[in-house]
Amino acid sequence: MTKRERIHAALHRQPVDRLPVAFWQHVPHLDHTARGLADAMLAWQRRWDLDLVKIMSSGVYCVEDWGCKVAYQGSPNGAKTCTQHAVRQTADWARIKPLDPGRGALGRELEALRLILSGRSDDVPVLHTVFAPLTIARKLAGEQLDLDLRDHPHAVMGALDVITETVIRYVAEAGKAGADGIFYVSQTASRDVIAEGDHSRFGMPYSWRVLESLGGSHMWTMLHVHGRQIYFDRSATLPVAAMNWHDRLTAPTLGDGLRRFKGAVVGG
Repeated sequence: MTKRERIHAALHRQPVDRLPVAFWQHVPHLDHTARGLADAMLAWQRRWDLDLVKIMSSGVYCVEDWGCKVAYQGSPNGAKTCTQHAVRQTADWARIKPLDPGRGALGRELEALRLILSGRSDDVPVLHTVFAPLTIARKLAGEQLDLDLRDHPHAVMGALDVITETVIRYVAEAGKAGADGIFYVSQTASRDVIAEGDHSRFGMPYSWRVLESLGGSHMWTMLHVHGRQIYFDRSATLPVAAMNWHDRLTAPTLGDGLRRFKGAVVGG
């Protein structure tokens, strides 16, 4: 089987010649330019010959164009953080305006995607990393989000509408560029991060809007639910082809997840 055939079969729970394998790491000293990120991803793929390429964009690229200051501060996993949030008080949510996905940091990531697609040597599928709207809101505001969800929810919801529409346009541009799929990241579907009721109200509806916008697209989606004590069953209702979580750190097990989710499950 080719890499693409293997992934396609696994997504549909069909027989494969072997389990598909992929792994990735951040490249914080290289991901600030499209060429640096693309070259790092292509070098990684040449070294390991994996069954898919998951583009390791900076975890905060999605908030740079809204004014967050970001930096790598030595995290062992290579993740960058917001050193200054764009939303520091409730009134700042109104400053979150729609973005042009072809400009700024978003445009940089799309250019990296194009370079990776043109530089791959075989049919390996390429997944572009996209963050859920509520996850983006948390990156924009940090702990201010918790206060405003409690005291000023409509201010946050107005910004979530803007964020969602920006993500929808951005995903569409990734599809036009040729991405095979989306690695869709939710970092707020966890009891450690947000109450279940708030996740249902402020997280799920906006993720549904993003993911439903892919209807009819050639792209497929792998959902990554980050953290411990995750809202697995609610997340499993989203229209995605595959689901990944920290199955070695939190419930459910892969076997249990396979029974509770209709698509493919991805361990690790």
